[in-house]
Amino acid sequence: MAKITRVLPAKSRIPTAKPIKKAAAKPAPARVAKKPVGIKPSRLKPATKKPSKPKPWTAAEVYEAFSRFRNANPEPKGELEHLNAYTLLVAVVLSAQATDAGVNKATRALFAVADTPEKMLALGEDSVRDYIKTIGLYRNKAKNVIALSQKLIAEFGGEVPRTRAEIETLPGAGRKTANVVLNMAYGEHTMAVDTHVFRIGNRTGLAPGKNPLEVELGLEKVIPSEFMLHAHHWLILHGRYICLARKPRCDVCLINDLCRWPEKTA
Repeated sequence: MAKITRVLPAKSRIPTAKPIKKAAAKPAPARVAKKPVGIKPSRLKPATKKPSKPKPWTAAEVYEAFSRFRNANPEPKGELEHLNAYTLLVAVVLSAQATDAGVNKATRALFAVADTPEKMLALGEDSVRDYIKTIGLYRNKAKNVIALSQKLIAEFGGEVPRTRAEIETLPGAGRKTANVVLNMAYGEHTMAVDTHVFRIGNRTGLAPGKNPLEVELGLEKVIPSEFMLHAHHWLILHGRYICLARKPRCDVCLINDLCRWPEKTA
């Protein structure tokens, strides 16, 4: 009897099991340091100590300082040469970005022939320019001198006005110019802040400010009225000859012991 062999259908054949590949092990994530809870990042930085502001001057110290200035120089004078309020105004306008000595050298001859607005106009811009050509920015300044002379005649009867607002309307004249004229020509208690006064106000701590106006108002606030007529002259002269910009002469300074400047010498 023949042997019968059963052949299973192709679909019913049992597939051979394939080996299962193991997934490669993933590297462990790097550990990230956690920030301390409740502490702000800014507090983790090393603290930097801010420089302490100098103490303001006391009223007694301010009085003492200006008493010393008065005793040393009872009647201080401005160094710009002039003959009247008009020539003072012209001299101050010419002194912008120039030295008083340089202005005086040019104006001695100019004021000898033109000491009024009318005479200055008669002289003419070209001639004025020739007189002041040794001064910086002389071309523009000559224009301003003629223009302000014209305005003085047309609007103020040829006289220098007595208010700051009116003086500031004149060509070439700003707040500092007005303060100088009001103080020196009319005896007003004004404070003209130039580079010297601005430096002293900030360096000494007497009246610190970011701009000339802040220093001006600060000085007017702390300086007693009895000193205000000459105060700006004392400060200008002090800055020009003692409290120099680069090498202040602290060894001969009248107010060395009162000054708040941390770099002053004994």
